[in-house]
Amino acid sequence: MDWGKAKNVLIYAFLVLNLLLCYQLWMDLRDQASANLDFTSLSAETQAVMEQKGIRVLCPIPAATPQLPDITYIYSGEEQNDPPVPLKEPIDSGLMYSSFTELSNELQGQITDIATYRFDAQESEVGKFVLHPLVDNKYSLFQVRLELINNNQKIVAYRWPKIEIGASSSEVKDVQKVLPASQALSSLIEKYFPADSVVKEIELGYYGELFNSESQVASPMWRFMLENGNAYYVDAISADIISPKTTE
Repeated sequence: MDWGKAKNVLIYAFLVLNLLLCYQLWMDLRDQASANLDFTSLSAETQAVMEQKGIRVLCPIPAATPQLPDITYIYSGEEQNDPPVPLKEPIDSGLMYSSFTELSNELQGQITDIATYRFDAQESEVGKFVLHPLVDNKYSLFQVRLELINNNQKIVAYRWPKIEIGASSSEVKDVQKVLPASQALSSLIEKYFPADSVVKEIELGYYGELFNSESQVASPMWRFMLENGNAYYVDAISADIISPKTTE
């Protein structure tokens, strides 16, 4: 018997077995996470559709329904066509996850308002961190992006959006109570989500189309991020839906 070949076969067999066990453990943990989430805010009909279509929700469903207005802002998005601006000194990219306050302090001299942005892990990709400006220091303005370019575990450059956000909710009288996230989610599950969709994150923010004009309007929006990277937006006032297949 060739003990060398037999040894290699045993090693490969153990590796395959460990991979299968790890995969099974991962699936069990995902199923357990889904089981621990509270779906009582969804109707029995919606839950039945979830089961039928194999849709899973791996994040809590927000219960808050604050009163919010539309906002105005000025932004052209022209910087997205420009090359990124190099940093004077590269910064450890690990600070994005461990200490955003420290990262903000490091970049304050070059990106003066970075502390008023929020990191978006769902839109970020290899080599690029994406952040959105905050409305009232709380709600992301989804369509506007501050991009931090990273390479070799260092942030080396950035694209900074020149944006002016108009009146805050505390200064506007025309406010309306937003649609519950559970209601928006139910519509998506029953009519829009394809089979086997996995919802990773639900966030309330603002969404406005990008037009090169003096003033633009952004509405309160629920954003639903799927595991495949697609984002669905539901207007938190009118309940209109913007899906990856729509143009408006």
